[in-house]
Amino acid sequence: MQPNYDNYHLPAQYNRPANQTHLMNQIQTAIHAEYSAIACYEKLASLAPTSFAKQQILEIQQDEKRHLETFTHIYTRLTHKQPTYQITESCPDNYDAGIAFAFKDEQGAVDFYLDIADQAEDQYIKERFRRAAADEQNHAVWFLYLLHSTSKKPPSCYRQNENYGAKGALNDPNLTLISMLTYALQDEYLAQARYNTILETFGYIRTFAQIQEAEKRHIEALLTLFDRYQVAIPEDASAKFVTTPNNIKAAYAQGVEGEIDNISMYEKFLTYTIPADMQTVFSQLRNASLNHLQAFENGLARHS
Repeated sequence: MQPNYDNYHLPAQYNRPANQTHLMNQIQTAIHAEYSAIACYEKLASLAPTSFAKQQILEIQQDEKRHLETFTHIYTRLTHKQPTYQITESCPDNYDAGIAFAFKDEQGAVDFYLDIADQAEDQYIKERFRRAAADEQNHAVWFLYLLHSTSKKPPSCYRQNENYGAKGALNDPNLTLISMLTYALQDEYLAQARYNTILETFGYIRTFAQIQEAEKRHIEALLTLFDRYQVAIPEDASAKFVTTPNNIKAAYAQGVEGEIDNISMYEKFLTYTIPADMQTVFSQLRNASLNHLQAFENGLARHS
């Protein structure tokens, strides 16, 4: 569990910054943004097509409520008056449009909160807004995932057997601990083979090289579980399911598609009652894949 910094309080002897007026205006703007986000996410949760999407949106909304409480506390202590609360952004009524809107809004909040942290002279304010910026970055990645998970996927960029890796896991109605580990390792093998092919074809591309290294660590983490639970390690047959993309844009599209399937696989696993160590590893790999998804999406946007 991450520490809740929002339970802390401003010190009694607080030194007001010289640029207080500008800073207070920015904090008031941040309060309006959080108030607007809370209302928007309530609407999006009611429109969510799945219970998982609804739960994730409501969890993000809880973070925004904590931010609102923290920013209000800071503003009140500095100005000795209550801030105003206004909905300053119109939330779309359509779910897909709303998720796309939320993704862009969260990305903008990251830069805005980091700017506030940089301008603040007090360590308390710096810490709270940096923490909020980190939360918003995580929210943006989740909204990106939700956006892709409900959108129509492009034609498959690689020949993946429906019984192999993430697709096998997603199609399997009778998962066991052994099959979860097997599917997970197969999918990490597949990702590594996919990125090896891309790097061999197009040369060094930083995004793919870095994620390829991450896949090695994912495989090592899973192999530890195989050893602990004495499960037979499956043969690495991933190479026969990978095709060479026609161009770099198609390579990024492969990455997007692969990470969406990977994240969906781990989300499915985490709905089961599984040992704590497996839950930890699956959660860590899912979170890493969320970051990979954003990196590939950014690359795809650059080459579109």
